[in-house]
Formats: sequence, C-alpha cells, structure tokens
Amino acid sequence: MPIIFILAGLITGLIIESIMSKAHHKASLHNWEALTITLSSFRRLIVLWSLLLGLYGSILFLPLKTTVAGTISKLLLVIFMFSVIVVIARVVEGFLTLYTTKMKGMFPSISLFMNLIKLIIYILGTLIILQFLGISVTPILTALGVGGLAVALALQDTLSNLFSGIQIIASRQVKPGDYIKLNTGEEGYVTDITWRNTTIQSLSENMIIAPNSKIASSIIVNYCQPIKQMIVIIEIGVTLDSNLTLVEKITLDIAKEVMQNVPGGVPDYEPVLYYHSFAESNINLRINVQIQELDNQYLIKHEFIKKLNTCFKDNNISMPISIKTVATKTLD
Repeated sequence: MPIIFILAGLITGLIIESIMSKAHHKASLHNWEALTITLSSFRRLIVLWSLLLGLYGSILFLPLKTTVAGTISKLLLVIFMFSVIVVIARVVEGFLTLYTTKMKGMFPSISLFMNLIKLIIYILGTLIILQFLGISVTPILTALGVGGLAVALALQDTLSNLFSGIQIIASRQVKPGDYIKLNTGEEGYVTDITWRNTTIQSLSENMIIAPNSKIASSIIVNYCQPIKQMIVIIEIGVTLDSNLTLVEKITLDIAKEVMQNVPGGVPDYEPVLYYHSFAESNINLRINVQIQELDNQYLIKHEFIKKLNTCFKDNNISMPISIKTVATKTLD
C-alpha cells in the first residue's frame, strides 16, 4: 500500500507537470506574460509536491512509532514550506523583471537588485521555518549580530563593493545601457551591476570589469544622461584665400542634409558653425551637429566628410596642406 501511494503521487505530479508545461507554452505563444511567469514559477515543483503527498500518505500505513512518524511528517512539511518559498521568490523575480523591462530603463534591471530581493525572501522564509520547528530565532539573530562584526572586518573589500553597488543603483546616475567614461580612461556600455563588480562592454567588444567601489569613487562622464542626444563638434580648416561666406553656406547645407538623411542624425536640429582661429596657412572652423546617441557619430562624421570634400572640390575651395621645408647645406 505505501508503494502505491508513492507511485500514485509521482504519476499524478508528472501528469499535472505535463499539462502545466503545455499551458506555459500556449501562454508564451499568446504573450500572456503574467500567466507565463506564474506557470514557470512552479517548474518541477508540482512533481515534488505530489511526491511529498504520496510519502505522507504512505506513512499512515507504515508500522512506525508515533515519534518517528511525527518527525518524518514534520520533515516533509519543512520541504514543502521551503519549496513554497522558492515559488514566491520566482514569482517576485519574474514580475520585477517584467516591470523593469516595460519601464525601458526607468528602473534598473540588474542582477544585484534581483539577488538582494531573493536573498531577503529566502532569509524571511528560513526564519519562518525555524519558528515553525520551535527553534527560537532570537539567539540566532543575536549570534549573527555579534558574528557580523567579525565578518564585516574580514570582508571589508567585499562589503564595500556591495554597498557601493547599492549606492550606484539608488542614485540612478549610472545604469545598464548607459555609455560611460571613467577618469582612468576606460569607456563603454554598462551591461550589469553585480554584488561586487560593474561590467562595461567597450566598443571593441571587450569586457571591462571594475569594482563597484572604484565606480562609486570615480569621476564619470555619462554620455546618456540626462538625455542620449548629444552634440558632436567637427573641426575643419580652409585656406586663407577661401570665400568664408561660401564655405559657411556649403558646410551648413551639407550638415543639414546629413542630419536629415543619415540614420542617427537629429533632423530638426540646426547645425551651428563658427570660425575660431587663424593658423599658418588656414582658417579653422567648427561645426556642431546633433546625434541620437554616441554610436551614431561615426556614420554621421563619415558621410559628412565625404559630402563636404566633394562639394568643396566642386566649388574650388581648398583644404590646407601642411608643407615642411628641409634646408640642406652642401659642404665644399
């Protein structure tokens, strides 16, 4: 009879798991996000619960002492309670991930934040289980408080990075997806903030791993704050005999054309041009153009330089050429 209960529980769990798996697949196809998250949170636990129920039923038919049966029953209940905590952690993580995704950067979707939430859930769940078992949590909390001081001293660097990571998240001055440059020269897109490190992906596809404490204490240029749009300054030089009015008109026209037709430009932005200095053989000017985000500058500059060079040639506008004269002396 006990074997029948165990097998019945296992088979029932497998059947329910199969039904829920199909329902999860259908929910994913129809983009039912809440249902998908809920069903995925019960992954592999339905079988466990059915098996626990079968084991509990089999105990009733085994010739066990009351104390032994009670201990086994309590153990099965503890396993069930812990599995419920796992479900709660999965549900909370799933809905927080969904929320942060929908907020599109307004809320930091990072592993440190998720791990802290899950850690709190597991700690609270463990305290509840201990209380259920009749174990007073007060001495445990007291011991943890005393031992925490020794742990804090031994893990100063780790704790410094942990709290620096929390500070970075709370300040919202740096978040995943931002392009930043550190005062040490490293730059790239922030991909994640963990309990110890901030990972940055450079434009050359290399991964930069910086301790959170270094990020928190560094001078950082964030190219995505307060907005991703930014001004790009392009330096140009023309010869001294150039018609500056014509140069200004052509350069501004090309800049407007590039802004309107090249992906990454801001079409309604009015480029700004100003001459700023004389050099040995040229007059220097700068033109400001606006781009949607940092990556767009390369294509914008590429197309602008190509078009401007062609147009300058068509209008006989010369660019300065550096000439170096080397004097030689012949010894008789």
